[in-house]
Amino acid sequence: MGVVNVTPDSFYDGGRYFDAAAAVAHALQLVEEGADLLDIGAESTRPGADAVSEAEERRRAIPVVSAVAKAVMVPISIDTSKAVVAQAALDAGAVLVNDVTALRGDTAMVDVVARTGAGIVLMHMNGAPRTMQQAPRYDDVVGEISDFFEERIRFATAHDIARRQIILDPGIGFGKLLQHNLTLIAELHRFMQYECPLLVGVSQKSFLGQLITRPVQDRQWATAAAVAMAVDRGAGILRVHDVGNMKDVVQVTMAISQLTIRSREAQHA
Repeated sequence: MGVVNVTPDSFYDGGRYFDAAAAVAHALQLVEEGADLLDIGAESTRPGADAVSEAEERRRAIPVVSAVAKAVMVPISIDTSKAVVAQAALDAGAVLVNDVTALRGDTAMVDVVARTGAGIVLMHMNGAPRTMQQAPRYDDVVGEISDFFEERIRFATAHDIARRQIILDPGIGFGKLLQHNLTLIAELHRFMQYECPLLVGVSQKSFLGQLITRPVQDRQWATAAAVAMAVDRGAGILRVHDVGNMKDVVQVTMAISQLTIRSREAQHA
């Protein structure tokens, strides 16, 4: 999943693709690099980020979604928690809603997803972007997020969203401290019990900077390590900024992981 941020303040590439034409060009480049889908967002969800109005988010996002949908064959995701923005993006050619609030931010979102049949990413976030990193606490981070997923899946399916529409995201960096993030990656396979695809976003994030003390622009190798571990533990969708290099990481990791699985199966046959 290649990231296209139409924002002035995203943590990694804020402002770089704020112009619609630049955002479209970047999307096309990501597809050339091998992106299997694109995630277009117009409101930053970095820690401390300010909210964006519905009108401004639509103004930024929809022209880009429309232009990209006409230019590429890969599926498009709209990264939003606002139902009106999601509906406009789906009308413009998107097929997936990436909602960091997991249908909790806008009561109308569940109806949009149910009515359109769009895919929906249910992401775990402790708090809101502005405050989520202010001393988050968990007694059992994997267990608590498992409970969250169970509740959100029940809510979605009770509102006519089919299970096949649902993707789960543990929300790396969204209201989590370093140890929480590392634990979630290490134990990611435990979320496979829900039989929904797992989306993981680790690209360039601050927890990597805590480990290697490098600025955000210099975390590609750290991102590659986290991506490889996530794939090995069951991630099916990797949300990344550097598609070309991370695609290589995914392909090699998958080849080794699949060989390991077959070897274990043969030993237990």
